[in-house]
Amino acid sequence: MALTQPSLLRSLAVQRRVLHALMMREIITRFGRDNLGVLWLIAEPMLFTLGVTMLWTTAGLHHGSPIPIVAFAITGYSSVLLWRNSTSRANSSIAQNKALLYHRNVQVIDVMLTRIVIEASGATASFIVLSLLFIYIGWMPAPYNLLEVLFGWFMLAWFGTSLALLIGAATTFSEIVDRLWHPASYLLFPLSGAAFMVEWLPTNMQKVVLLLPMVHGTEILREGYFGQLVKTHYDVGYMATCCLVMSLSGLYLARQASRRLEF
Repeated sequence: MALTQPSLLRSLAVQRRVLHALMMREIITRFGRDNLGVLWLIAEPMLFTLGVTMLWTTAGLHHGSPIPIVAFAITGYSSVLLWRNSTSRANSSIAQNKALLYHRNVQVIDVMLTRIVIEASGATASFIVLSLLFIYIGWMPAPYNLLEVLFGWFMLAWFGTSLALLIGAATTFSEIVDRLWHPASYLLFPLSGAAFMVEWLPTNMQKVVLLLPMVHGTEILREGYFGQLVKTHYDVGYMATCCLVMSLSGLYLARQASRRLEF
């Protein structure tokens, strides 16, 4: 009996091969084999963050503040790209890869996780490269507390993954979700904490923006980076609860989407 049932290790090995194959296919399809190729995965978010950083510096927004404007821009906009790009890519993953779901070992969640991992890896690599570059040339200081920076980044990555699973799976049931996500992502962008600290806002506005989980992650990230230079407002328990609820909801919808597509 034991020989006929696949073991957990064998199932994990199959899952690993499926995800690896899907990632290689996605990377080749999107970036090709010529020019920058897969390096564009890192270069694209780098160029966006770099452009915003230069724009802020040129506009002189750093005057009158002890916070280094380059570090402020990089920590803010890199965090936005982490959750926004993952969700936008996962949003259309099922519709664009329906043919792959005819393979027995390929499931809906595999297709979404592939794009989530690729986008999160690109945003993470971009954040690391830009930080090391500007620290080396003296445009931004080293992190005050590296472990807290990593924890904040992890929480933002968890939020991005859970949101991507939820939105991506929901698009299977209605195209309205896809239509609504695009304007919603633009509205969430200025409210995400990328361009402000919660402390700078009026008290009543602080309560509103702190309803958004990603604001807590950005505040944690900046507290770890700037230390005593900033006063932060966040609740790890609240953000973790929101991420857990969205993760479970996303996994449930992904399972229902698999059954719906099979039918």
